Order: sequence, then C-alpha cells, then structure tokens
Amino acid sequence: MDNFTNEFFGIGIQNGKTPENLGVLWRSAQNLGASFIFTIGNRYAKQACDTHNAVKAMPYFHYETFDDFFNNLPKGARLVGVELTDQAVPLETFHHPRRCVYLLGAEDHGLSKQAIEKSHFLVKFKSELSLNVSVAGSIVMYDRGIDKPRS
Repeated sequence: MDNFTNEFFGIGIQNGKTPENLGVLWRSAQNLGASFIFTIGNRYAKQACDTHNAVKAMPYFHYETFDDFFNNLPKGARLVGVELTDQAVPLETFHHPRRCVYLLGAEDHGLSKQAIEKSHFLVKFKSELSLNVSVAGSIVMYDRGIDKPRS
C-alpha cells in the first residue's frame, strides 16, 4: 500500500494565548476530520470547552520549540501556515495538499517569522481583522472538506 496516496491532516497553534482556544479548536478538529492536534510553545491540558471529549479521541502532540515541531513533521506532509500576509494565497482558491499540517498563530502575534519562512504554503481568507484562532482554524478545516482539487 502506498502511504503517500492516503490523505491526512493535523492542525495546531503556535504560542496560543488561552487554553479555551485549544479546546474549541480540538472539538472542531474532531468534527472536521483532523488526524491529530498539537501546540508549539504554550501547553494546555484537557479543556472544559472540549465537550465532545476530543482529548480522548485524537492524538495531541506538544513541541517546546518550532524547530522541534518542524523536525518532526510527518513524512511527506506539507506545512501550511495560516497568516494575513501579502505572500499568502487566498484560501478560497487554495488546493490543499493531500498530507499536510496547518499551523495557526496567536491572535495578537500571529505566526513567528521562522514559521512563516519554513511554511511550504501560506494561506489567508477574507477578513477585515484577525479572527479568534479556533475560528480561523475551523474555517480552514471546513474549506479542506469542500470538494476541491488537492495538490
């Protein structure tokens, strides 16, 4: 069986501000088909807002640093940074990779410069101002579920 034909995705937050954001993202990730969730920097345990108990249903990984995370990307996975930058392509026309990891930054600081530079793709979507990180992640995962071509 050729493992590279199988699709999967994970989603996580770099230096998240609040544990509630992780809980909401975790719940959305479970509902929208993520294979795993992760954090870089700040670490949080099970959250009250995780009412579906996703913490028991899907793997959670924690990385102390971006380098630690990047060095442990799943084989063949592409890193997709979600960031409001000029270099980012619109989510509406983005072809999601078959195997990828979506990385979100905290609302106040966004992704680190290193994360932006190391991302294989950067995506953004129409929004006048930045959104709550768990809402932004949910939008990205929902878009992935739409029947669009994969890259």
